[in-house]
Amino acid sequence: MKTFQPTQKDIKRSWHFVDADGKILGRMATQIAIFLMGKHKPTYSDHMDSGDYVVVVNARKIKLTGKKALQKKYFRHSGYPGGFREISFEKMNTEQPERVIEHAVAGMLPDNRLRRDRMVRLKVFADSKHSYEDKFKVKG
Repeated sequence: MKTFQPTQKDIKRSWHFVDADGKILGRMATQIAIFLMGKHKPTYSDHMDSGDYVVVVNARKIKLTGKKALQKKYFRHSGYPGGFREISFEKMNTEQPERVIEHAVAGMLPDNRLRRDRMVRLKVFADSKHSYEDKFKVKG
């Protein structure tokens, strides 16, 4: 018997809803990364993008363990001399709470050509309001 190799038409993408209220950032980001990669499916193959969509709400209410809420910093560089910038977790969480979760999840995805396509399927919202209500309505 030959091993089943799924094609793009065999992939069925579903939607997952995650409420970040009171959850620990790293533990939640690993679960989101698993959904985005499709590792929870029996047809998972590392060279194909078989993951699902993930909607995260209440990103502003995320938690960190220990003293990380006070000590964690995010770094970036513009590429120009003197273009190094750093921002604390507290400031990032008040100004761009969506970016905190996106940064954590991107770090847990493999650094290859599929990362960008997987990150497009991640939808993060700072509050409980989101534009994907129709995807999660109970049918019946």
